[in-house]
Amino acid sequence: MFGDMIKNLRQSRSLNQVQLAVSLNVSKQTVSNWENNNILPSIEMLVKISQFFSVSTDYLLELDSRSYIEVTGLTDVQLAHVRQIIDDIKGI
Repeated sequence: MFGDMIKNLRQSRSLNQVQLAVSLNVSKQTVSNWENNNILPSIEMLVKISQFFSVSTDYLLELDSRSYIEVTGLTDVQLAHVRQIIDDIKGI
């Protein structure tokens, strides 16, 4: 559910609810309500959350389970390093 997605993303970045709330300019209670599936964010806030966590809105809504790595702005050398790390992890 949406609340689980937000909570997992927040915890994976070692953020507490207050820190996330400050970053998104909402109250701690709002974050808590999202995580407890009491309310859903507006469309505009959904986009803001997706940008903050660098995930798609489809991912947040559990419509797409694929993971992505944002590489915009990396140099060719940096991209080569990222590709090598991924290949190493995959055992290629």
